[in-house]
Amino acid sequence: MLPDNLSHLAAFAAVARHSSFRKAGAELGLSTSAISYAIRGLEERLGVNLINRTTRSVALTDAGQRLLERLHPLLHDLGDALEEMNNFRATPTGTLRINTSHAAAHLLVAPLVSRFLATYPDIHIEIAEDDNLVDIVGLGFDAGIRFEEAVPEDMVAVALGPPQRGAVVGTRAYFDGHPVPHHPEDLFGHDCIRYRFPSGRMYKWEFEKDGSRLDLDVKGRITVGTMHLALLAALDGVGLGFALENSVNGIIGEGRLVRVLEDWCPFFPGFMLHYPRQRRRSSALRAFIDMARGRSTDREA
Repeated sequence: MLPDNLSHLAAFAAVARHSSFRKAGAELGLSTSAISYAIRGLEERLGVNLINRTTRSVALTDAGQRLLERLHPLLHDLGDALEEMNNFRATPTGTLRINTSHAAAHLLVAPLVSRFLATYPDIHIEIAEDDNLVDIVGLGFDAGIRFEEAVPEDMVAVALGPPQRGAVVGTRAYFDGHPVPHHPEDLFGHDCIRYRFPSGRMYKWEFEKDGSRLDLDVKGRITVGTMHLALLAALDGVGLGFALENSVNGIIGEGRLVRVLEDWCPFFPGFMLHYPRQRRRSSALRAFIDMARGRSTDREA
């Protein structure tokens, strides 16, 4: 395969992945004009139009879609072949792209980044925060991090970090004007800060005690799109918020928030890193997993 063909095919795959010449260029470290030149050169050599592009959209033609389907396994095999060469290096190298929820990014990934980069100077890490359930393969990520319930069944899953549990919190000023809830159903008499998933589904606050489980669609005058905004609203005294315990322990210790219903908030499995079953783990990904949780054995989700 000629070098130009290989680089132009990589550019085509990146454009298809992102539906954007600009984002493809950012991924490959090339200018938008260089990406456009590569696609044009590939189309001229093949004699077919691969991409329909306007000022507002980029979409594959039927020929482009067919080429992408044939190209995916070939590029994966090529990546695996190159990755095997890292086994002969003293330290891991390459780019590690991780798609993670906002909560996992702040509680798990961010505290690791500085130490990870210092330990592995030849690795470049890219972190994308997204609470949507995305196709990590289609978007070109090496791995994703979500709670166990959100890990696709066809992925290999690796447990990262400790078990988690929720926490219902409010300010002392809020409780000066509202009774302390002693049972989850008491929350219906409170102004709660609601969270809506990117899919549009409203999150139901989850409680469990002595075998009794309650998933409550709480009521409140404010709905937010990130757990971070929910926490800020709770700190401002807007109402009661529902957060991950590890994200509010320090704030509770400072006296800025008061926790209630703690005995109704059980522990559940923590974050899971997942990656495609059919894809070889890169040396960079192995290094990240080792640093995040030690050399434990993978399990299949």
